[in-house]
Amino acid sequence: MGKQKMTEQTSAEQLQKCLTGIKGLDEITGGGFPQGRPTLICGGTGCGKTLLAMEFLIRGVTLYNEPGLYMSFEEKSEELIKNFASLGFDLNDLMARKKLALDYVYIERSEIEETGEYDLEGLFIRLGYAIDTIGAKRVVLDTIEALFSGFSNENILRAELRRLFTFLKGKGVTAIITGEQGDRTLTRFGLEEYVADCVIFLSHNVADQIATRRMRIVKYRGSSHGTNEYPFLIDEQGFSVMPISSIGLDHAASVERVSTGIDRLDTMLGGKGYYRGSSILITGTAGTGKSSMAAHFVDAACRRGERCLYFAFEESRNQIIRNMHSIGIDLEQWIEKGLLSFRNSRPSLYGLEMHLVTMHKAVESFAPSIVVIDPISNLAAAASEIEVKSMLSRLIDYLKMKGLTTFCTDLTSTTVSLERTEVGISSLMDSWLLLLAKDESGERNRCLYILKSRGMAHSNQVREFILTDIGAQLQDVYVGAGVVLTGSARVAQEALEKAESLDRNQEIGRKQRDIERKKTVIEAQVAALQTGFEAEKDDLERSIAQEKLRQEVIVKDIKNMTLARKSDEQ
Repeated sequence: MGKQKMTEQTSAEQLQKCLTGIKGLDEITGGGFPQGRPTLICGGTGCGKTLLAMEFLIRGVTLYNEPGLYMSFEEKSEELIKNFASLGFDLNDLMARKKLALDYVYIERSEIEETGEYDLEGLFIRLGYAIDTIGAKRVVLDTIEALFSGFSNENILRAELRRLFTFLKGKGVTAIITGEQGDRTLTRFGLEEYVADCVIFLSHNVADQIATRRMRIVKYRGSSHGTNEYPFLIDEQGFSVMPISSIGLDHAASVERVSTGIDRLDTMLGGKGYYRGSSILITGTAGTGKSSMAAHFVDAACRRGERCLYFAFEESRNQIIRNMHSIGIDLEQWIEKGLLSFRNSRPSLYGLEMHLVTMHKAVESFAPSIVVIDPISNLAAAASEIEVKSMLSRLIDYLKMKGLTTFCTDLTSTTVSLERTEVGISSLMDSWLLLLAKDESGERNRCLYILKSRGMAHSNQVREFILTDIGAQLQDVYVGAGVVLTGSARVAQEALEKAESLDRNQEIGRKQRDIERKKTVIEAQVAALQTGFEAEKDDLERSIAQEKLRQEVIVKDIKNMTLARKSDEQ
């Protein structure tokens, strides 16, 4: 019983949170902003404070049926309505349904000084009335600098800040207060962050002419939260945060196999191809056929009815489609059927974090089974190797968590070892194939071999890789004088071996004919000897018969003589 009461007490004392409805933000805050408490959103000009605050209200209305109040001290209501219409937010409709209220409060510092002491009592009355009118559960005050511009005494300023935050808590609303970044502080006054229960800092930095937006949770009283800097994106769909760095290594490992699109390559990979949900890396120098292998993989997946998302950082969609026609692959048919979608952009379009967020949003919206990144090496133009590796590792972890098969190509340099990548991510890959160009006998030929493929038996042979008008093909390669032969050298080796085989066959035939001839001669000699033997045998047998006959005559004569002598004696 006591244990049950303790559990109920702990649950009751736990901080209640208000879901923002903004993609990714609820994840890194552990469930949203503190419910019934104020949250400070601060940052420099153009970092997205107003958009985040307004979307917090709109998502509250559309997703959770919580009315919202937006009180602005800088922009008029008409301006806000026009600005957010470009993002697809119809504020007039929400206002007509009494779900949203916009209130513009005009404050001018010079007029405050002329009229005398500045007092917030009128604001509290106005704010309370607006909240009660629509039953607001969410409130935004934008921006706090304009509201407190009339205070010069820091003690009074701190006291009035506390009064404002206490007033909002007393109304039971979840509030967002926006503030401009100071020179050396999070906000211009440097006090707001100490009073607010939750402080979120937005930054908009430019490095090497590339802009990147990031978010950081500076503090969150009574709650655990993400402490990293998270990239976020502002586009036609509003505000989205990418909390990809929180992904761990607990994704599932499928045993299902998917075809590479090249029959003999499937055979080299245990006869079945890659593992579904694995990461595949194809490296090689320029012109070795990396994109062609990607096209084969995509074509095979689309034929199975799977959706493919192709990120291209080097060529346009139409250029890729045209080039693949030369090897007999029609990618356009899959685009028309909705199975293939291209996302083509230059790496220098924006920073790595924006690429990460953009790719994340594309994956979420298109829901593919296969993701192709061609090539990953081009991303090095947007940042350092370490930053690219960090970004790609987060992306690959995210795609594995989603169970998506990732196919990456990487352009390697001829000046470094071929068994390394330009951005050093080979250790993250489950299968790594190398395409190698060999220059010999006035020709440039391609070879393929598998450097690694985790969890499966795979071939250790080097195969010649040929691009034909009916697709990529893997040929057997010949070894001569300790080197692998391809192209015309392989053809010459085949012809030489064929000629040598023909010569050997002819020599064998000649020797077999000699044997037959010798056999015939010997058999003739045996037959002649046999004939002579038979003739001589007949003569000898006749002579023997005659001798026997003569012997019998002699014996008979002797017997007769003996009988005759006996008669004379009588």
